[in-house]
Amino acid sequence: MKMSGFLIACLLAGSGAWAQQPAPDAEPQFTPDAGALANATQQQTAEFKTLDEDVQDLKKLVVDLNRDLFLLEEELLFPSNTQVAVFVSMDVGEFFGLDSVQIKLDNKDVANYLYTGREVDALMRGGVHRLYLGNIKAGEHELVAFFTGSGPHERDYRRGASVNFEKGIGPKYIELTISDHERTLQPEFVVKEWE
Repeated sequence: MKMSGFLIACLLAGSGAWAQQPAPDAEPQFTPDAGALANATQQQTAEFKTLDEDVQDLKKLVVDLNRDLFLLEEELLFPSNTQVAVFVSMDVGEFFGLDSVQIKLDNKDVANYLYTGREVDALMRGGVHRLYLGNIKAGEHELVAFFTGSGPHERDYRRGASVNFEKGIGPKYIELTISDHERTLQPEFVVKEWE
């Protein structure tokens, strides 16, 4: 019977090489070199960066698509030949603290909005709020706005303003402006049409 050279060497050395061999089902023990580990880490980092860039590109595409869909929806629901929009703005506001605005268009309630403190601050800093957007047919129309809030000397205050306007072929824009009237020390509510 012939024995392999390795087996003979193990027996002669008496080192019990068979006892030191790992069991067949045990995991081999090794340590990767630092260069391979660094290379794998760099490759994973590069993959994550590419994945992150792809996600950011997708987010931007979704935002752009959402904006385009919103514009398309607005054009379909409110075509420019029947569109009317009502905006609210404030100038100074020392004599009136705005709480809410109610709008009636041709004796129908179309909008009622309750303002928060932050929204009133934004209006006083020059902001404009689109209060209503709708469709009306061409011809004569009446818009009535009711403003509720605290007036001079912190008293409850409710005032109205109205305008009769003609709706033509293009869109119609109306602004409700709240300003201070210095001579009378009272708030002033003006309705004006944008050309």
